[in-house]
Amino acid sequence: MEEHAVIEVTDATFEAEVLDASAQLPIVVDFWAPWCEPCRTLGPLLERLARDSKGAFRLAKVDIDQNKGIAQALKIQSIPFVVAFRNGQVASEFVGAQSEGVVRQFLSRILPDEADGLATEGESLTAGGEVDQAEIRFRAALDLRPRHPRATLGLGRILAASDRADEATTVLAAAVTADGAIGDEIDRLSAELRIRADSASDEAELRARLDAVPGDLATGLELGRLLVGTGRHEEALAVFLEGVRLDREYEDAAARRAMLDIFTLLGRDNELVDEYQRKLSQVMYS
Repeated sequence: MEEHAVIEVTDATFEAEVLDASAQLPIVVDFWAPWCEPCRTLGPLLERLARDSKGAFRLAKVDIDQNKGIAQALKIQSIPFVVAFRNGQVASEFVGAQSEGVVRQFLSRILPDEADGLATEGESLTAGGEVDQAEIRFRAALDLRPRHPRATLGLGRILAASDRADEATTVLAAAVTADGAIGDEIDRLSAELRIRADSASDEAELRARLDAVPGDLATGLELGRLLVGTGRHEEALAVFLEGVRLDREYEDAAARRAMLDIFTLLGRDNELVDEYQRKLSQVMYS
């Protein structure tokens, strides 16, 4: 892993190489510039420690002269500026050239701990089909560090897949807010579980009830949830939108909240989300 211990990162690659990658291992970002004298001392030290870590963390180098977008977004005023990311979030930081002892103390606070190791084992076991053992690892990780994002997501997925939706919802609701890929996946799974709740009815029966009583809001909600459960998101959005049109406040705005959950489930870049966000706004503000 030594050849990947130090990488160059740009404005265009920062999200993938730093925020998303930090879900798998800590990413330490060194913001520097060629004209910065202290950077010439600190940079080689960080690079050596990254290579010596044998993959425990990765060093991402950002030349702020060539990548002003990141520097402006993080409001960097002085360099060298070093920031450690874990699970898409800032874990620690420092400014200025520091001694090797100080840098090692900084690294000790952000390197993987026992909970991280258990979460990694759980992910490997899940990938290998050893779900029962994976669940044990994820629970052990959460005992050591409650709300650990990767352990939370791993356990939530296992519980959701084994018809323990209520427990999965509870586990996910307790998760620490995480940015990047892990946070997005936790949000999507939470939305899917909320939306699929109480969706075990028979579709033909529900449609017959709606034919008999057009505008039956309770039946419409059940039908929408059932459609989501079978992956028919566009049909579900149409049903929920009609519920909003008929009574936007019914059951604490349940139809609108279901639409928002589908938007989260599908992701911001989905064309269906764009279309129904516009339609929902038109209904809400017409």
